[in-house]
Amino acid sequence: MIDLGISKLALIGVVALVVIGPEKLPKVARTVGTLLGKAQRYVAEVKAEVNRTMELEELKKMKESVESAARDVETSIHQTTSDFEKEWSEVTAGLENAASSTFNPADAYAIGSPVYPEYRHPKKNFRLKQKAVPQWFKARNGIRTRALSGAARVARFRPKSRSL
Repeated sequence: MIDLGISKLALIGVVALVVIGPEKLPKVARTVGTLLGKAQRYVAEVKAEVNRTMELEELKKMKESVESAARDVETSIHQTTSDFEKEWSEVTAGLENAASSTFNPADAYAIGSPVYPEYRHPKKNFRLKQKAVPQWFKARNGIRTRALSGAARVARFRPKSRSL
């Protein structure tokens, strides 16, 4: 902005002290500071707006270039597919008549292509079991019904002490 050195600032301060007076100088300095802050914020906002506008223009240009490239690719794909379909119809035109007269689906198994059976779902779902195993059956067969802690397991399998 404005190039002010230390000597120029000192000269401006002395002139302001003489003109305004020592009583009003702090209030005037505070007002000048707030005005300078507002001016700096305004300049920063203008710069940010200009940068956003430039970035927006660049993005618009990039969008247009991508859209044009996509259109070119799309037209080339359509052209390639139409060419392929034309060539395919020309190649298969003679084969369809000859193949349909000689091919018999019953002969497919004799030729060597295996016929697999159709998959059928077993209609079982192990998560839907609703019957519980009875307690008498668990007791008779020694199935655990409760979990043992480590200390309980040690106490259960501790050898019996001999008493004299």
